[in-house]
Amino acid sequence: MQVDVLLGLQWGDEGKGKIVDVLCPQYDLIARFQGGPNAGHTLEFDNKKFVLNTIPSGIFNKTTLNLIGNGVVIDPIILKRELDNLKAAGFDPVGEGKLVLARKAHLILPTHQLLDAASESKMGAGKIGSTLKGIGPTYMDKTGRNGLRVGDTTLPDFQERYEKLKGKHLEILSHYGEIPEFKEREDAFLAAIEFIKSIPHVDSEHLVNQYLKDGKKVLAEGAQGTLLDIDFGSYPFVTSSNTTTAGACTGLGIAPNKIGEVLGIFKAYCTRVGGGPFPTELDNETGEKLRQLGHEFGATTGRARRTGWIDIPALKYAIMLNGVTELVMMKADVLDTFEKIYACTHYKYNGEVIDYMPYDINSIKPEPILEEIEGWNQDLTGIRTTDEIPAALANYIAYLEKALEVPIKYLSVGPDRTQTIVLK
Repeated sequence: MQVDVLLGLQWGDEGKGKIVDVLCPQYDLIARFQGGPNAGHTLEFDNKKFVLNTIPSGIFNKTTLNLIGNGVVIDPIILKRELDNLKAAGFDPVGEGKLVLARKAHLILPTHQLLDAASESKMGAGKIGSTLKGIGPTYMDKTGRNGLRVGDTTLPDFQERYEKLKGKHLEILSHYGEIPEFKEREDAFLAAIEFIKSIPHVDSEHLVNQYLKDGKKVLAEGAQGTLLDIDFGSYPFVTSSNTTTAGACTGLGIAPNKIGEVLGIFKAYCTRVGGGPFPTELDNETGEKLRQLGHEFGATTGRARRTGWIDIPALKYAIMLNGVTELVMMKADVLDTFEKIYACTHYKYNGEVIDYMPYDINSIKPEPILEEIEGWNQDLTGIRTTDEIPAALANYIAYLEKALEVPIKYLSVGPDRTQTIVLK
């Protein structure tokens, strides 16, 4: 058996949570492989809406085990709150034995969040647009070999390790100025540490590979999007982890030859949160219309997302990096009322016409070359079969498949899990 991977191909917020929820009955294990609680995976079913920050999106399927992998950074407070909210809604993943934590996953401390806020504040107009969840500083401690991990919580000297790392953070914070009071959050953190001891801790690399050896099916779930990858995204306006297929290998402990299908998710248009380049951005009435119709506000932060037309060079780049074998197009219904829609096919850049994302996309902004496409002017939210797909939408799908050279297998026409059509 091999591990299938599901990840975003744009700047995040593509709708990964919904599709994992739709597909998880086909899998025995859903494994989140990177990122932290800055993610907001929204799931809707049975007239209920849930936003998951850390927990894998297969958590509502009765027969699927969910793993928070070693590549994830965990805020114990947020994880406890997520689980408390699920329990209040009638779901108890811990009690039902449906959730396990990788011992090697790193922990977000309250002082990580203070460092995040202090750093972002100092950057002024050049700020990244951090969610201030402490993600970046936690990954910095991980690569700096200073971090605390889930497995450390059961060691007899955990408190000593915690105090040592906290002391280092406070020393750094003293250079930024006055240190905010955080005792209340620290108390909540230490209480949450006791709580997560009740969740089984596993050596995730052994768990995942044993599942494969036993012939069971595994789906790796990514967070954020390819264009936010720390190595290949629009640096420095990126996240702090590898959001690509390669990140699934290091984030779960699987070999590259264990990767199976790679499902790449994209919106029928584009969005981006925070700072950084966005070649097809529509900073006008059309962009605002997309924002309102698509409810483009962050599931975690509530921040308004920037909006724009679909970007084919960016998608081709993401497909190449990830080895995408199947595509999932989300939010086609948001374009229902547009007479014309547009796709960016090339960029004008430095006096040339190019069809790829250039290195210096930040200081030398590419100008999008747009191709006009007929809209379908039809409400898609009630359709459930391929026969009901309007001709103009079918043409848009065919147009994208030809340009991207990968088949679109799933089409989403609304937020509910039932509003998903299998095309192939």
